[in-house]
Amino acid sequence: MIAVAVITLLAVISPGADFAMVVRNSYLYGRPTGLFAAAGVAAGVLVHVSYTMLGVGLLIASSTALFTVIKLAGAAYLVWIGIRTFRARAEVTVDLESKPQLTRLGAMRSGFLTNVLNPKTTLFVVSTFTQVVNPDTPVWQQAGYGLFMSAAHLGWFGAVALFFSVPRLRDRMLKAQKALNRAIGSVLVGLGVGLGFAR
Repeated sequence: MIAVAVITLLAVISPGADFAMVVRNSYLYGRPTGLFAAAGVAAGVLVHVSYTMLGVGLLIASSTALFTVIKLAGAAYLVWIGIRTFRARAEVTVDLESKPQLTRLGAMRSGFLTNVLNPKTTLFVVSTFTQVVNPDTPVWQQAGYGLFMSAAHLGWFGAVALFFSVPRLRDRMLKAQKALNRAIGSVLVGLGVGLGFAR
């Protein structure tokens, strides 16, 4: 369990697509939307855990064709979201008292898809399980590992959402929205392109 905890915590705090997505939703639409995006990321982790426990993860890791399909799908999604963010209007009114432009379900979906289509998460979950799981490991223990991974993602990205939705910080970010949109959009596009060309 200690090995799972260390590997998970090191992986989850590393900046990546999930981080950029949660920051984007939090500063543009506020705390609840950011938290729903974080919940989507955590739900995405459970998908990776589920197919890994069923043995599909090992198939993906050993099949170049299947891995390439998942890699390109994830890369295309990140590039698409990145371009949309980069081209977003410089002035976006964020009123927490009214219906947000991105619904909470939409925020959760964006977090979920960003995570579930990210081949790096696939490799992280598969590699972690292959290090700590053997044929004799009980299913309940494997499930426990998976739940911990998901909870760690929810805890970290929930904290990220809380931080980036603080009114003063968010207001400052919104004043520099054009530059922030371009920065976050560029990061997402860069991650997508990087994943697309990664071997």
